[in-house]
Amino acid sequence: MKLWKLIALFLAAMTVFFSCIPDQVKAVGGVSAQSAILMEQHSGRVLFEKDAHTKRRIASITKIMTAILAIESGKMDDTVTVSARAVRAEGSSIYLKEGEKIKLRDLVYGLMLRSGNDAAVAIAEHVGGSVEGFVFLMNQKAAEIGMRNTEFANPHGLDDAENHYSTAYDMALLMQYAMKNKEFRKISGTKVYRAPNPGEKWDRVWRNKNKLLTNLYEYCTGGKTGYTKRAKRTLVTTASKGGLDLIAVTLDAPDDWNDHIAMYEYGFQHYIIAKVDRKRMVKKIRDPFYRENIQASRALRYPVTEEEMKDLRVKIHLLRPDKEWKKDESRIPSIVGKAMLYLGEKAVDEVPLLYKKSTSKGERPIWNAFHFLGVGNDG
Repeated sequence: MKLWKLIALFLAAMTVFFSCIPDQVKAVGGVSAQSAILMEQHSGRVLFEKDAHTKRRIASITKIMTAILAIESGKMDDTVTVSARAVRAEGSSIYLKEGEKIKLRDLVYGLMLRSGNDAAVAIAEHVGGSVEGFVFLMNQKAAEIGMRNTEFANPHGLDDAENHYSTAYDMALLMQYAMKNKEFRKISGTKVYRAPNPGEKWDRVWRNKNKLLTNLYEYCTGGKTGYTKRAKRTLVTTASKGGLDLIAVTLDAPDDWNDHIAMYEYGFQHYIIAKVDRKRMVKKIRDPFYRENIQASRALRYPVTEEEMKDLRVKIHLLRPDKEWKKDESRIPSIVGKAMLYLGEKAVDEVPLLYKKSTSKGERPIWNAFHFLGVGNDG
């Protein structure tokens, strides 16, 4: 065999070999960020990570916490009077004026879309009573969410304190929490916002700095950009495709837009949402006391690879029926058990099982009440 044919065969074999390297391994080498993570939004499953638990400076992605606290305060329709301290905030700005009055909701849009540091201070003073009081609320919420390697020292992320840091994993947890809020999702995913500007002949028009959302990635649903000289480029974004909702975080990433696209493409190519609907769950119940009188509050769901599908199974756990229950239905608890989804030996999701009690005419079945509380219909 001629030498050139041997070389061609060798190169072809090497191409096949390298094409079999898992995409995740390739992605690690290809992600420019010092820290990165890709998380499925509902389950919190980590699909990809790179040094995700190292504490780093985070710059303006801090404002995700500022925004969700403002939204949860219940004061979004309040009118805020802008202070001198807010106007003096350095860096990116929405150009507030001392003494002007502006809705808290407009400040939150200016915070998220244009990364206004002046908006961050104005929000903090109004919601927390002072910047310092608001920082206390930020750290309190971080502890509640489980952000164990995070400390906030300001509401904007500027490099004015040493004790202001987080990790890629903790910031994904924060975004996961924030995305459960409908108003946050709306603000985070807004491309252009028009805010009234009393005293001027024109309104303020803010265009989102998140280029993934505005023109680079069709599946992007929101996020927050960040940059300081010490933190470098930081970015948190969300994306949805085919029923899969993902969160990506990068810290100190020179090529963050492409990092996020690469991670999302990896996630969408390799994972799907395995779903066990409510009817399929209750079909597994054989106990005659429960069989026709039970319903799951939502579907079971979890992100898996095609290979992992075969390792999924459902287990049903029910209370042993009490003899008194047959005599007096009012003694039967509303929640009589749970359905659990396992991936191998690990429980990855669970839902309560509800008992349908007899109702008087016009009353809602018990699980309709659970749907009203926000835990029905697939969660």
